[in-house]
Amino acid sequence: MLRTVFRTSTLRVVAPRVGVMPSLGRSMASSHGEESFESFSQRYEKFFANVEDLFELQRGLNNCFAYDLVPSVGVIEQALRASRRVNDFATSVRIFEGIKQKVENKNQYAAYLEELKPLREELGITLKEEL
Repeated sequence: MLRTVFRTSTLRVVAPRVGVMPSLGRSMASSHGEESFESFSQRYEKFFANVEDLFELQRGLNNCFAYDLVPSVGVIEQALRASRRVNDFATSVRIFEGIKQKVENKNQYAAYLEELKPLREELGITLKEEL
């Protein structure tokens, strides 16, 4: 009997507040500043230089190509070296396919190919068009 009295006296029913959002004391706007192209390039060059497995490489490529810009030649070079390091030829070919999709015209793609030609020859990477 004492137990039931204790339970009923300690339980309180609190009606939920409908339509009221709790205040967190801060605005909901993003506090992150915009990243410059140079810092973006440095961040991803460092990332790809330290890649150790295929999952990490593909995750980095997905994140890198998700931005509304074309990665710099330095970033692409490090990504290609990382794909060679993890021994994945298919990812190397797909990197060039990604560049082809990201550039605005064929001249830009040709410029990337020309700039990366020595690296392609060094690593033995062929393009999809050449396969």
